[in-house]
Amino acid sequence: MDGATLQDRIYRGLGTAARAIGVACDAFRPCGPNDPIAPANRFLRLNAAFNAQDPHFEKATPYGAAVWYGVFDAAYTRPGDYLVEQQSGAASFIAAQQRLLPVLCVRAPRIVSFERAAAPVLAGVNSYGGVTQATATPLLRHWPASMIAAGGIERSDALLPADTRLGSFTVLLPAWPGVTLRPADLMTDDIGRTCVVSVAELTELGWRLTVRQAAT
Repeated sequence: MDGATLQDRIYRGLGTAARAIGVACDAFRPCGPNDPIAPANRFLRLNAAFNAQDPHFEKATPYGAAVWYGVFDAAYTRPGDYLVEQQSGAASFIAAQQRLLPVLCVRAPRIVSFERAAAPVLAGVNSYGGVTQATATPLLRHWPASMIAAGGIERSDALLPADTRLGSFTVLLPAWPGVTLRPADLMTDDIGRTCVVSVAELTELGWRLTVRQAAT
């Protein structure tokens, strides 16, 4: 038996298991930098189950766990696709479909958008050149992503009792061709937080970002 046939049978077996234990999901494939789970991007309906990197489904997911194993027929999907559970609305994106290995998925409960501050257009004195939404260029809009506290807490040098402590987060989301995220890009999420990218790492699994929450 060749590798392609073996992989096809593995996916077929995963699909059979998902029909027995999974839930109905819609699969979405982004077609641009905006709104990857817009209705127009839905291309498939399938059953899927997710476990906490435990194929035997014997352990629950702990705090801070973004990565799950997906059980579904992955013959029709590819990394970067989103799966959205029809009943709960929970979204996950496929990070990797490596041969003979479990399908790696990332839970994506937050909706994030990214913008970049406009560069100065004239020599000499210009208007404020920091990151502001009024002058920023949109990069990605409304992408479901994982956003987990990274533990890095900063505060101002004043060290006053009422100083606001600023937290950091690790953000995971798929990459989109032609869009490169950089430090100092502005990120906003669906619950009103504003953050600034401090580290942007493009991996084989997508973007892994460290963002710092901005006081607003």
